[in-house]
Amino acid sequence: MAVSTTAAKRRALPIFVSLAGAALIGLLIYGVSHQAASRTLDDLVHAGKHPSAPEASRTLPILGGAGTSSLASMKGKVVVLNFWASWCEPCQVEAPLLEHAQGELARHDGTVLGVTYLDASPDSESFVRRYHLTYPNLRDNSGTFAHSYGTDQLPESFVIDRQGHIVAISRGEIGAPFLKQAVALAESS
Repeated sequence: MAVSTTAAKRRALPIFVSLAGAALIGLLIYGVSHQAASRTLDDLVHAGKHPSAPEASRTLPILGGAGTSSLASMKGKVVVLNFWASWCEPCQVEAPLLEHAQGELARHDGTVLGVTYLDASPDSESFVRRYHLTYPNLRDNSGTFAHSYGTDQLPESFVIDRQGHIVAISRGEIGAPFLKQAVALAESS
């Protein structure tokens, strides 16, 4: 009996080593293919630095309209840049807050700028109608504009000052305090 148990252990060891090696290779491939989004902007803002908004001059299609626009076209305004999609439940919760903030920001030469992230245009247009959004919205069909901000989940928002620098970031659903910060910046500058 001891001989057959030893033989079984000898046969099982190479199988175990092969399976463990395959698992490690699988984890390596998964890790490389699912790298976390860059948080460089977050680190800079947290350190009190105000980096320039990436890809500000990139033109994106206007949602529900003809032509294109860019963040750079809003230079001189305080902008709350909000990445969203119609299928995103937290985006649905924050849409009325953003619309309310739009009214306050507009009185002080500021605006909300929505950017749809990998969302079908008809769905995005329906979302804008459902929540009565009056602020401008652009479409990021490829996701490359959002990725330049380290965005890979929704919603995410950025407060951009009149000079085009990021002064605040919210990764996740925003609340009234985040928007009050943007309105206060618009009022004071």
